[in-house]
Amino acid sequence: MSNVMNTYTRLPVTFVKGEGVWLWDSDGNRYLDALAGIAVCGLGHCHPRIADVLCEQARTLIHTSNIYYIEQQENLAARLASLSGLEKAFFCNSGAEANETAIKLARLSGHQKGISLPTIIVMEHAFHGRTMATLTATGNRKVQAGFEPLLSGFVRVPYNNLEAVKQVAVNNKNVVAVLVEPFQGEGGVNIPQVHYLQELRKVCDEHDWLLMLDEVQSGVGRSGKWFAFQHSGIVPDVMTLAKGLGSGVPIGACLARESVASIFKPGNHASTFGGNSLVCAAAIETLAVLEDEKLIDHAKELGAFMHEGFRAQLADMDQVVEIRSQGLMIGIELARPCGELVKRALEKKLLLNVTSDKVVRLLPALVMRREEAKLVVDTTCQLIKDFFKH
Repeated sequence: MSNVMNTYTRLPVTFVKGEGVWLWDSDGNRYLDALAGIAVCGLGHCHPRIADVLCEQARTLIHTSNIYYIEQQENLAARLASLSGLEKAFFCNSGAEANETAIKLARLSGHQKGISLPTIIVMEHAFHGRTMATLTATGNRKVQAGFEPLLSGFVRVPYNNLEAVKQVAVNNKNVVAVLVEPFQGEGGVNIPQVHYLQELRKVCDEHDWLLMLDEVQSGVGRSGKWFAFQHSGIVPDVMTLAKGLGSGVPIGACLARESVASIFKPGNHASTFGGNSLVCAAAIETLAVLEDEKLIDHAKELGAFMHEGFRAQLADMDQVVEIRSQGLMIGIELARPCGELVKRALEKKLLLNVTSDKVVRLLPALVMRREEAKLVVDTTCQLIKDFFKH
């Protein structure tokens, strides 16, 4: 009997070693990882530069606290500001915490404007985390069920529907922000219209709302840009990051324009572990490797290669509803629930995921090579074909 709480449906495998896009289990079997720890291990497993930095930092200084200045934190904040155009950063430990920070910023800004019930527009099929505020913002009744009462101060509209957002503006004078994923991950790898973020930016500017982007899954190079918003040519007021930022160590970040970040004063928000020397050193090196190895352009090119491979091999299958991708965020929507494909893939020594019941989701590491990507495409397509034979 395990002493770990029963909060996960675990697959019958234990991994003991990783290198690049490969993992080995406790019996010595090798698996091709097309999930990368759910978009966390963007540099693959045990990248030597990350391992070296972690060892060096662990031997020097791991943690003091945010009572003091932290050199690595200052350096990471400066690097992220340079890349994003958002001048200020708050560091925490996860994407959910980063989104909590954004929600608190929005609410505090609303109260400072004299709005007693600050309200945030969120989307159907969104996923923002499992804390009480981020759970409420999430557009999935299955994960919310049993945790009521949920929080007030949120209004939900369909994703990729600008008219619905504009309608809320007419009917609700308490709105202070829009919280949205540029590309929905957990919701089924949903890619909006090209002009969606541009129009949201205009609506937010019109009504003096904050545009807050959850880039926990899409950020840090995965979409083929440093950040997904850069595909649209706009800049948000607030952006949240986590997952790929630390190559496996737990770090989240909430970035904001200086005028927005200045709403926070000492005592308004905090995190004991947030942005300590160890995790910031890992994040700094992660960003450096992405740049040095030109992995962001590679993600764009490899994602296009994989999309074309899936399109070619699955073109004659009516059971394939749609293939959606942006960089190395890839979703294949099928005509019926397909959760069993995860175990079938495991038997073929391939790691993938099914989200939103019917979407095969692939989030490969940005270091994946073309021959490995072809193996992912070929194996996944055969699994899908076999699935519909029964």
